[in-house]
Amino acid sequence: MSAKQAVLFVSHGSPTFAVEPGLAGPQLRALGAALARPSAIVVISPHWMTRGGALVSAAAEQETIHDFGGFPAELYTLQYPAQGEPALAARIVQRLQQAGIAAGLDDTRGLDHGAWVPLRYLYPDADVPVFQLALPYPLDTHAALALGRALRPLRDENVLILASGSLTHNLYEISREAGASGTGEAEDYAVAFTRWVRDAVQAQDWQRLADYRRLAPQAVRAHPTEEHFLPLLIAAGAAEADETVQVFDGGVTYGVLAMESYAWGAPAQPGAQ
Repeated sequence: MSAKQAVLFVSHGSPTFAVEPGLAGPQLRALGAALARPSAIVVISPHWMTRGGALVSAAAEQETIHDFGGFPAELYTLQYPAQGEPALAARIVQRLQQAGIAAGLDDTRGLDHGAWVPLRYLYPDADVPVFQLALPYPLDTHAALALGRALRPLRDENVLILASGSLTHNLYEISREAGASGTGEAEDYAVAFTRWVRDAVQAQDWQRLADYRRLAPQAVRAHPTEEHFLPLLIAAGAAEADETVQVFDGGVTYGVLAMESYAWGAPAQPGAQ
């Protein structure tokens, strides 16, 4: 039996993160290099949502989906040619169904930018099999925690769980002047919300985190819609009660997109909190 694999929550911010690493990119590169090599990676991305249950991608060959518009032409040339893992995808569907979660297979779905953008930093050679799990719609925070708990046993099979979202995600307030470095001036509400979430994560207070929309400062402003926050609850559900979390402060890009990420079960990294 392999050692337990890690679970990550990664903020992928804007699609431009693929070519503008800022503070977060080098952190993810170092983390990927330090992790025990997984047998496969399951990615939960807010850019694939399905009604009636969670679909799992089962294609052996996967398209790199450029699911965004109006960005620099360079982004549309990027490819992430990772192989799929159809047999494991089928087992995941069975596991979810046994946990009372409606699930099925999709043998045509590729990798959207919520998956391939952070994977370009974590595993730049695209040499680890990857498959995606769609966010069921609708999904609330408590159901997201339950979904994470259903996925937790995968870690004992050396499968890396990558929950990809954004710690804040108000695209209406993006400031190009603030830039993508992660070191520019950040809106106060984005900083306050990030600090509140970090405190809840470090305390492993998942009930408080699940009630973030009522308790966290400026929660609705930080997340006008919830799909980019829910992957964090899935990651929290997949974490063990006795695991210490590592915090990677990726700064705030474009003034409002907090790039903070978290890792459970990963080797200690210099600079992580």
